[in-house]
Amino acid sequence: MKDRIFLSSPHMSEEGYEQRYVQEAFETNWIAPLGTNVNEFEKELACKVGSKSAAALSSGTAAIHLALKAAGVGQGDIVFCSTLTFSATANPIIYQNAIPVFIDSDEKTWNMDPDALQEAFEKYPQVKAIIIVHLYGLSADMDKIMDICKKHNVVVIEDAAESLGGYYKGKHTGTFGDYGIYSFNGNKIITTSGGGMLVSNNEKKIAKARFWATQSRDQARHYQHSELGFNYRMSNVVAGIGRGQLKVLEKRVEKKKYIFEFYKKELGHLEGVSFMPINTWDQPNYWLSSIILNGDIKPIDIFKALEKENIESRPIWKPMHLQPYFENYEFIGKGISEKLFEQGVCLPSDTKMTDQDLKRVTTIIKELW
Repeated sequence: MKDRIFLSSPHMSEEGYEQRYVQEAFETNWIAPLGTNVNEFEKELACKVGSKSAAALSSGTAAIHLALKAAGVGQGDIVFCSTLTFSATANPIIYQNAIPVFIDSDEKTWNMDPDALQEAFEKYPQVKAIIIVHLYGLSADMDKIMDICKKHNVVVIEDAAESLGGYYKGKHTGTFGDYGIYSFNGNKIITTSGGGMLVSNNEKKIAKARFWATQSRDQARHYQHSELGFNYRMSNVVAGIGRGQLKVLEKRVEKKKYIFEFYKKELGHLEGVSFMPINTWDQPNYWLSSIILNGDIKPIDIFKALEKENIESRPIWKPMHLQPYFENYEFIGKGISEKLFEQGVCLPSDTKMTDQDLKRVTTIIKELW
């Protein structure tokens, strides 16, 4: 069996930055729950993206949950949510007993369609919050979306789990709305093995999020809790990995872009193949290089051919409004997200891939034509 090529696996720095910070945690016995690494990771990440404050949490899902809670979302509230995403974007809406309304994508960005969003506001002007996803590191059309949201005075949460290191018109994704979230899951562009970050310019809200994430422990000699709390804080060891990974973020983005451009050069001429859209105002992190097939070759053909050679690939996300759990919630749009799901392929985009690996992938795909 040939060596496995992964879709996107953890890639620790060649310089060993992560081990140094983790070793420091061991030497000082700050293993858990908090410590210097957590505090510094929050500061360094906030500084990196240009946000005033950040809270290091156990996952990106936890960050979305606390963002919704900070936004005052509760029982029966309506929350608009990008439909083309992973379920972790939508699940926290249910945690807060709120009601998701799923918004379609547009072909220009693969992200939330501003026209569908406007239609949603006309139908549900009482909406409490909106969750915008920056899919596969591609930025949503934030000028249009933010203009609409400001007119309706709604809280904006950016799910930038997949887009850390990406920019919209020179500004980091995740910093346009009231809250932004990032994920450090094992497959993300940088990883802490598992973890997430909530960012905001509202420092009081972030302080409150940290409080909730630490079981809402009141300042008292004994254990006292006046509010419902959660066990959502990132550990000091995990944060040490994050601090090291943050030092190589730009290198990882550079390699992801190289992988995308390699695929585009080798596969772009194939009949019926088109690549994920890169707009002039978008500087993505190219987290996963993805293509659309509109010809005789179908996604399943590529999945099977690569799988046979021990190479991982995946479909585009199945939209939330098509998921069994969410299928009874409302969807607004023209079905672009369904088309992307049916015709899309996420190609291996692991930053440890060599040119030989990339040629191996592209040769297998080209043989199908």
